[in-house]
Amino acid sequence: MEILEKRVRMMRILRLLTNKEIILYLVFGVLTTLVNFGVYFFLKSFLEMDMLLANSFAWIFSVLFAYLTNRRWVFDSNVSGITAVSFELIKFVFYRGLSFVIDMLSMLLLIEFLNWKDFYAKLITQVIVVVANFLFSKWLIFKN
Repeated sequence: MEILEKRVRMMRILRLLTNKEIILYLVFGVLTTLVNFGVYFFLKSFLEMDMLLANSFAWIFSVLFAYLTNRRWVFDSNVSGITAVSFELIKFVFYRGLSFVIDMLSMLLLIEFLNWKDFYAKLITQVIVVVANFLFSKWLIFKN
């Protein structure tokens, strides 16, 4: 019986990992990260923009890219009309801002108070942020 339970558990995990929505979310998450890096380094290196300003623009462009791709290809939002789409975008930006706060507080806790090395803190924090962003998007933003 124990072997059967382990097999069932493994099948559930495998089904979760091969879920189309999750795979697309991860693919577009990687692309969003590339947009963020690309915009940042273009503005910083080629236009010699201040680091904070370049990073702010990079965040804005990557959040807009993430919204458009998540809306269309990941969560297949059927919201229409300028008011409804605007409200959906506002929710998306709000929850991405909230995940940024979660990111910063987690880093502060892990590095400053628990004395973790920043690489491991960032790694754990990013897992938390990715999961939080997915849940925010699935349950609070694109809930069709």
